[in-house]
Amino acid sequence: MKDAPVIEAMHLHKAFGATVALEDLSLTLRPNEILGLLGVNGAGKTTALNILLGLTTPTRGTLRVFGQELMPNRVDILKRCNFASAYVSLPGNLTVGQNLWTFAQIYGVKNHKAKITELLELLEIPHLRSRVTGQLSAGEATRVQLCKAFLNDPELLLLDEPTASLDPDISDKVRKFVRSRQQAQRTAIIYTSHNMRDIEEVCDRLLFIHKGRVVAEGTPTAVMTLFQQESLEDVFIQIARSEAGDVFGAAKTAK
Repeated sequence: MKDAPVIEAMHLHKAFGATVALEDLSLTLRPNEILGLLGVNGAGKTTALNILLGLTTPTRGTLRVFGQELMPNRVDILKRCNFASAYVSLPGNLTVGQNLWTFAQIYGVKNHKAKITELLELLEIPHLRSRVTGQLSAGEATRVQLCKAFLNDPELLLLDEPTASLDPDISDKVRKFVRSRQQAQRTAIIYTSHNMRDIEEVCDRLLFIHKGRVVAEGTPTAVMTLFQQESLEDVFIQIARSEAGDVFGAAKTAK
């Protein structure tokens, strides 16, 4: 079905020994939607992303991507996906052009030379093609990561803090690029960030996780109303500083 959910996760739970990293996470991601995944450090975001990428398996719960169970169909599903993170580097000994060529081959990108040139120009970094990737600044490396992330025109894209450590100018360019590219291709995106301006400008809907559990879900405006705050930053601070019981007792879906 054309408008069937891209991701359907139900009651995902992940424990590492006695430590529970994720507890009862349920989420749905629709086509052409950007879902913000928010929470303090240690809230469970990375564990959730690793499960969605098939890098780790949940202790219990169900996960379907493109209508299929992820793990038995992981290879076929990941061909339709991509991923970028501020904390995962591309091979630093290769040039930007070599890195992008390599990933184009992995994803089987047709007309890869034209696609690489197009993305480099859209992100205003064609001059970096011959630069060694390990010598790039944080802003340059982030934009190269985004080139890699959109190389295969993914139907599902996971972006982990794409504006971390970037100055306001580059952050603004990254947000505008992600949003324009997503709208043009109807890409479904899960977007994590500690920058609340990112979430307000880019995301259609958001989901707050605290101590491995969902404490709020809805549009940015609806979540601010739910917590009676004037900004998402204030919501973030309120959740971070609240006792677990206080947050979970108030948890609900914002309409």
